[in-house]
Amino acid sequence: MSTPLAAQHEPSSSTEDLIALFDVRRSDTPRPVEEREAAIAAPKFGTVFTDHMARISWNSTDGWTDRRIEKYGPLQLDPATAVLHYAQEIFEGMKAYRHADGSVWTFRPEANAERFARSAHRLALPALPVADFVASITALVRTDVDWVPSGEEASLYLRPFMYASEAFLGVRPSLEAEYLVIASPVGPYFSGGVKPVSIWVDREYSRAGAGGTGAAKCGGNYASSLLPQMVAQQHGCEQVCFLDSATRTHLEELGGMNVFVVRADGSVETPELTGSILEGVTRSSIIQLLTDRGHEVVERRIPLDELLDGIRDGSVTEVFACGTAAVITPIGRLAGSDFDVTIADGGAGQLTMAVRTELTDIQTGRSADRHGWLRRLA
Repeated sequence: MSTPLAAQHEPSSSTEDLIALFDVRRSDTPRPVEEREAAIAAPKFGTVFTDHMARISWNSTDGWTDRRIEKYGPLQLDPATAVLHYAQEIFEGMKAYRHADGSVWTFRPEANAERFARSAHRLALPALPVADFVASITALVRTDVDWVPSGEEASLYLRPFMYASEAFLGVRPSLEAEYLVIASPVGPYFSGGVKPVSIWVDREYSRAGAGGTGAAKCGGNYASSLLPQMVAQQHGCEQVCFLDSATRTHLEELGGMNVFVVRADGSVETPELTGSILEGVTRSSIIQLLTDRGHEVVERRIPLDELLDGIRDGSVTEVFACGTAAVITPIGRLAGSDFDVTIADGGAGQLTMAVRTELTDIQTGRSADRHGWLRRLA
């Protein structure tokens, strides 16, 4: 059912005007209905994509032009295209949810749009207006609305991204860029469902450093996490957690998720945003929900040794990670080169799962959207 406050975020007339600027060029080879229905009945994360993609082009002379929805397909790139050599690229991740009445909604798209603009600034790419960002995902979802799955943990994952498209060799910002949105029907991020994961705390590698691109959502930050992720898997862990690059003593974030620590006194802590940590939309939403529940939420630098001592003496009762793809994932074990500790009984914490349920219930329309976070797409 539609939620009481969600009506505040029905598309406005100005938004509809901008959506209307998108030229819908429908695919001449859409996926057969049977294939589409099979894909959304058993979605796997990021492996199958819808029939279309949204696209807007930019150049330094004309600005943003040619808003369109076009057939999903390969991109043709000159071998000298700037992104291939200088990594000028950013992206976002968000989801579209089908509610019980068949309508389709997304969660806090303006927050993603604003972060996308901040990432663009850090990578010397053009800022896409928030209204264009929201209009692009709306136009795409309306075109491919039949691809939005329903059911527990199912959604349409949206991937907006931008890359430097000028063909040149030379270290300067690109004078041309392409912005696109692609979409994929997905189920749970972890194939085994929601269950505690083991985390390898890496002391050798860093995800980002002071003054770097840690606060931007760019591909380079994820590329730097892949080798440590392999190391984590070699030690029997599903994910890697990074420490600060300066001292290697304070928690920062996982390869793609923020971290929260729950204490026995009911307070909750999360690493403060120092400039090397990505400001997660899910992170800020969880802080709000925890505050609503009466928990004190402290953003600070969390020493690893202090966390380990708290796990051992029982003053730390839960640890969890969060992000758009996985929502909230309980952490049952932390391991490193000189420690291996189980958090409480190693199971999913009570507060962790309660907040996860509350957040997903809001996103899917099962609970009231009291903060006005939802926006209707179709």
